[in-house]
Amino acid sequence: MARLKRFIKRYRFFLLLVLINGLLFIIEPELGQETAVLSVHNLLEMLSVIPPIFLLLGLMDVWVPRETMMKYMGKDAGIKGGIFAFVLGSFSAGPLYASFPVAAVFLKKGVSLTNVFLFIGAWSTTKIPMMLFEITQLGSKFALIRFGLNLIAIIVLAIIMERTTTKEDSEAIYKMVSRQTDEK
Repeated sequence: MARLKRFIKRYRFFLLLVLINGLLFIIEPELGQETAVLSVHNLLEMLSVIPPIFLLLGLMDVWVPRETMMKYMGKDAGIKGGIFAFVLGSFSAGPLYASFPVAAVFLKKGVSLTNVFLFIGAWSTTKIPMMLFEITQLGSKFALIRFGLNLIAIIVLAIIMERTTTKEDSEAIYKMVSRQTDEK
């Protein structure tokens, strides 16, 4: 019984969405079928992205020592850590949801919150392949201006988020990530 309660608690949002979709099938069959098709499409897309990322994360978790990550991206890494985090995020591939498991491993390895924020910000807005597409379709002036403004915004937001996160919240984040990655 306790295992069932944990399962329901952990997957409550997914189960709620399945219930809502089931109700849509009954109330509005056409809309229910459309949402089911979209859900299956999104699930298949996620299944094509997530396994390779988890494989790479597993390798990184085993092969890259915590001390190395802290040296290059920890609190004492300074500006080079921020640049490294930004470049990693900019050269990433895949949807934004794929960046969160990477960020969790970074946190587990002792990467600073600022660098994690920079990484996620870069992943979400400054992908190099997107910039190359923008240059060809919208011109280099537009692409460079957008990149520059995003760069400034990402840095400012990362610093603000780091400074407004209390020490207790920061410790709770690191503890939660460590506990979740150890469970798996």
